[in-house]
Amino acid sequence: MAAVYKSLSKSAKKVEDTEENNNNTTTNGGFRKNKQRVLILSSRGVTYRHRHLLNDLAAMLPHGRKDVKFDSKSKLYQLNELAELYNCNNVMFFEARKGKDLYMWFSKVPNGPTVKFHAQNLHTMEELHFTGNCLKGSRPLLSFDLAFEQEPHYRVIKEVFLQMFGVPQGARKSKPFIDHVMSFSIADGKIWVRNYEIREVEKAKGEKDSEGNDIVPESDKSSSKKRKGAPNAELKDTDVSLVEIGPRFVLTPIIIQEGAFGGPIIYENKRFISPNQVRSELRKAKASRHNARVEQVKERLGKLETLTAQAKKEKDVLDTRELFA
Repeated sequence: MAAVYKSLSKSAKKVEDTEENNNNTTTNGGFRKNKQRVLILSSRGVTYRHRHLLNDLAAMLPHGRKDVKFDSKSKLYQLNELAELYNCNNVMFFEARKGKDLYMWFSKVPNGPTVKFHAQNLHTMEELHFTGNCLKGSRPLLSFDLAFEQEPHYRVIKEVFLQMFGVPQGARKSKPFIDHVMSFSIADGKIWVRNYEIREVEKAKGEKDSEGNDIVPESDKSSSKKRKGAPNAELKDTDVSLVEIGPRFVLTPIIIQEGAFGGPIIYENKRFISPNQVRSELRKAKASRHNARVEQVKERLGKLETLTAQAKKEKDVLDTRELFA
């Protein structure tokens, strides 16, 4: 009984200590760790371009976990169980249709929301060959257009992007550096995604700044500082520029669901036209041109038949059959 009493008292003390620590972190304004993990996977039927885009995004997200292809396209609610199995609270799902179209699902598990996009103008890092480069696993700066604050559905999309692409501090496989920027801008009702490197280059001697003043080189500045008795002070004049890295793609929002891969639709883009409808309209336009040519041929043949029939009915006076009948 004494042993049982000791074990129970120790467990009660541990529970009290944990509660006190939690209260201290919440009341004293302590640092609460941002735990975000992203599950990245695709469906069957993706093309090589879709697969390369998925690999590029997985390399940019050190807090992500890439999984094998998902078989079902109708039972997407099973992704919630899969994310819970891998201890992920975000899901990025690439859905391929007809080997041409790519739909991207961004979902917060388990309570939602879920945003469905149509991805267009896909360009991967390998095909772009940009000169920009960044450290693998570094944390990005997320730059959003001002239009994200004007509409309520854009605010929801912005929050989803923040939790999806924002690498939390101290995440596994992440580096404590910030050397690239992810830009999200809105134009024509679409979201344009770009990735840039933050490049800092020291200004050369003889260059002029924006005001037209000569730039003093670093060696002269350091020597003047040493003369003045400030050996530790340094002034660095650098040019900060953005160099694109890749990948680049355009997202068209289609619907926003309240739950995780389910629930009522809280937003629907009425201006979105599915690529199937676009292709059908193109086929109808080609068919209309073909039908017009067929109608012209029929009209020409009909005119020839009427002319020959009229010529047979009218008798020529100078015909040999009429003269020597």
